[in-house]
Amino acid sequence: MEYTTPNFTPDMVKTHKILIPNLAPIQFRVMAAALEAEGYEIEVLGNCGSHVAQLGLQYVHNDTCYPALLVIGQFLDALGSGKYDLDHTALCITQTGGGCRASNYIKLLRKALVRAGYGYIPVASLNFSGLEKDSGLPLNARLLHRMIAAIEYGDLIAALRSQVRPYQNVPGTAEALAEKWIAAARGWIRAGRGGSGREIKENFEAIAADFAAVPVTRTPKVKVGVVGEIYVKYSPLGNNDLEKFLESQDCEVNLPGLMGFVEYCVANYRLDVDFYGGNRLVATGADFLLSYLDSLGSAAAAALRRYGFYAPGTFRELMKKPEGIISLGAKMGEGWLLTAEMLELVEGGYPNIVCAQPFGCLPNHIVGKGMINRIRALHPQANITAVDYDPSATRVNQENRIKLMLAVAKENLAAEQAAKAPVPAPATV
Repeated sequence: MEYTTPNFTPDMVKTHKILIPNLAPIQFRVMAAALEAEGYEIEVLGNCGSHVAQLGLQYVHNDTCYPALLVIGQFLDALGSGKYDLDHTALCITQTGGGCRASNYIKLLRKALVRAGYGYIPVASLNFSGLEKDSGLPLNARLLHRMIAAIEYGDLIAALRSQVRPYQNVPGTAEALAEKWIAAARGWIRAGRGGSGREIKENFEAIAADFAAVPVTRTPKVKVGVVGEIYVKYSPLGNNDLEKFLESQDCEVNLPGLMGFVEYCVANYRLDVDFYGGNRLVATGADFLLSYLDSLGSAAAAALRRYGFYAPGTFRELMKKPEGIISLGAKMGEGWLLTAEMLELVEGGYPNIVCAQPFGCLPNHIVGKGMINRIRALHPQANITAVDYDPSATRVNQENRIKLMLAVAKENLAAEQAAKAPVPAPATV
């Protein structure tokens, strides 16, 4: 049986609301504004809970990627909620075009829609790889430019919120400030402003300065980085609200920015040519785009450092970190980027790391879990735990595994603070 759904056509822009699964909550909300500026009506889904996974299990085989199961379950749950006019609703899913099974989620989604009785719902693909041409959203330079700016703003706001929220004197201050700047960034993107180099730098400064003005008490806390497969790394639905759980354990959390994955995908065009041959013009174009993206990242990092916040190095510096550990030719899934991010976190003061991976995700078991011992050999302070996310894995077991890592982290922090404590002067007679 062939499972097909209608293509998303240009005339549907004016008649259909497009639902998008929630991967990175802050970044996707700002990115939605870039699509809205092109005339699309967008809603980033927020429905979460175990029932979403159970619904996905009814229509997706449990041996398939856990993110596919969740994304499809989230779509089906939304369509069955009664909130939408289903005759004027469409779904949108991203495709990277790489070797990961994620590029095939759209086929699984169409099959699930037909089986669930929603075969008339159009499905659109958002990709830059030429996939799904008949049902892809039409991309142009203006939309790409707005998307890039949106991700940069989202990454900066997310980083600042994470570095302020654990220390804020008044609960809710950092969250309210994040909402303020998300709304501002969405407004800039929709109005076609805030995307030039000058505007971006000025806005980065204003955002960082505003967060730096929040009254805080910076007591020593365990610093935890989160890496992994892109969906379970960022999505609260995919990782059982991992960031909030870690903060509830009195930790400061660092999630490397989404732009890093975008740059990784761009860099791979050059690496393909270097390793396997191909069109040098494509490689030159990738180099040019990567330099532009790195300049924006450098501007964000400069604003962070100017106001006393942690900032990572440039992406080109990140590419050098796996040297001698893993080849840049390892680029299935998150590939060498995952290893590089773990190295950067450890070297940047976040030695405690949760490596979040879907159970059975072969690329991540190699570039993530498989690299842990090598990283520990180079950096003995590295305290890394790999956590599998799967319909059969209970939240309690996942959190208990993380708590074991945190117990070691707290011991290390206590020893570090004791070593820094001043030695009392000898008593005088």
